[in-house]
Amino acid sequence: MKAFAALYDAIDRTTSTNAKVAAMARYFETALESAQTPCATGDLRADAAWAVFFLTGRRLKRLIPAASIREWTLAATGLDGWLLEECYAVVGDGAETAALILEQISIEDQMSVRATDEVPLAEWVEARILPLKSADPATQQARVTEWWRTLDRQQRFVLLKLLTGELRVGVSHTLVVRAIAQAADLPATTIAARLMGDWTPSPEWFASILSHNHSEEDRSRPYPFFLAAPVDGDPAALGPLAAVPLPPGERDGWIAEWKWDGIRAQLVRRAGAVHLWSRGEERITDRFPEIAAAATRLPDGTVLDGEVLAFRDD
Repeated sequence: MKAFAALYDAIDRTTSTNAKVAAMARYFETALESAQTPCATGDLRADAAWAVFFLTGRRLKRLIPAASIREWTLAATGLDGWLLEECYAVVGDGAETAALILEQISIEDQMSVRATDEVPLAEWVEARILPLKSADPATQQARVTEWWRTLDRQQRFVLLKLLTGELRVGVSHTLVVRAIAQAADLPATTIAARLMGDWTPSPEWFASILSHNHSEEDRSRPYPFFLAAPVDGDPAALGPLAAVPLPPGERDGWIAEWKWDGIRAQLVRRAGAVHLWSRGEERITDRFPEIAAAATRLPDGTVLDGEVLAFRDD
């Protein structure tokens, strides 16, 4: 948790895109090194897998309501409710307000925690946070208040954000891809493709996305979807698209068509198999058997990006 909280803080403290990418790349490089070199921190690939999960915008479902965090903070500090509300009005975030106020009760506890007592991020999520779902409110309160006494302010803030399902990290998906690609010395396009679809954070999954070998799963994945954007101004300002000028009347390779109202999808024909993916990164091949059957006549290696449409023969 400590390393991830430090990464979150490093990202939050800068507006520099390059600095954000560099901070994430260092984090992932450390995870790679831990798998190759015996060290006191152990194998950090499980932590890195969960870091990718959170950095790419995925979240845990809310386990603890914000109202409970407020009540537990008041109980732990003995403060009056009005004072907590005044602090919240200044800070503007419930988890950060609680993390700041709880600083007063945890200093001695933090000093008693040895470095060897550091709990990895993966253990926090899998063995501590997720099991809270089946715990009763009293047990939830006892566990959470015990945890936050041994964490510093930044770790406590991250913990509360995870518990309430509100953790947002100030990086885009593209920056995360760049950072992983830099750490793994792989093309960003390879990493972007491997992050498509549904996946579960694990050491094995993290190792697979950084592998220099291509797997069967790689062959089924679509390319990242490119979203349409409106053209502001005169279309002539687009300039030429084709390397060789086209005949008069054709705008150098640009083609305009209707905005079709269907399902945005990619059809992937590789290694003798057909895969149809929705823009939501869901494999929908079985839902359109007629498309999958027709695609078997495409040359191997073909990828079509377009819209799945319903039509009538007439």
